[in-house]
Amino acid sequence: MDRPAWAPEGVDMQQASPARMYDALLGGSHNFEIDRKAAELGKQLVPDLPLVALSNRAFLRRAVRFLVDAGIRQFLDIGSGIPTAGNVHEVAQRLDPEIRVLYADIDPVAVAHSKAILRGNDRAAAIEADLRKPDELLGKVRETGLIDFDQPVGVLLIAVLHLVSDEDAPVDRVAALRAAVPSGSYVAISHLTSELRPEDAAELGANAARQSKVGIHFRSAAAIAAMFDGWDLVEPGVVELPAWRPESERDLHEAPGRSLGLAGIGRKG
Repeated sequence: MDRPAWAPEGVDMQQASPARMYDALLGGSHNFEIDRKAAELGKQLVPDLPLVALSNRAFLRRAVRFLVDAGIRQFLDIGSGIPTAGNVHEVAQRLDPEIRVLYADIDPVAVAHSKAILRGNDRAAAIEADLRKPDELLGKVRETGLIDFDQPVGVLLIAVLHLVSDEDAPVDRVAALRAAVPSGSYVAISHLTSELRPEDAAELGANAARQSKVGIHFRSAAAIAAMFDGWDLVEPGVVELPAWRPESERDLHEAPGRSLGLAGIGRKG
């Protein structure tokens, strides 16, 4: 298989990636055949799976606008994935061109493409970093000089914590980030859940384990809420993706009680 121009040297084109599978579900073009096959199998198991991806993307846009309205002028997007329409810097800098955005992802394809689209934007950048190694990640963030940890930060953990196993302690990873940012900072989290559709979640989790080296961990509402320990939850709390402050009917991709994702925003007091 020929390596496309946008894919960095050394990337494994025979191994599915969660970031590229998500890109495929959103109809993006930065994925490989193995990713499209994995996404298609997921859709065969759960036909409305693409709606979860759309709900998640819509939540991200609403979260960014909410945080800008709350005064946040710098964003750290961890597990940012493959850039698609409505990226964080596009949404935020449309509201205030001075806002700074740093993307971080473990997938070299995601980072390479992010860097390509950010050329010429001196207020946005991308780094390769691993959420499971917060000290190393934060060190790389500081090296960029883009994020000022003396000022409030909007930390975005959108559809990434369900890629962190229980053994890697996702609650502790969020806590490490909370400790690094000052009062007035926010965290936005979206996470796949087994709460409402346990059988579908189990099927998708098993499929992901077969297709990707990185498992996908569907968690209960209580387990996801625990990730906000130490943060003051913003209303309406941890809710289904479409139920977090929808702005119009266009945000309601999934029927109430049917979402495979939960989301919330917390503030550090």
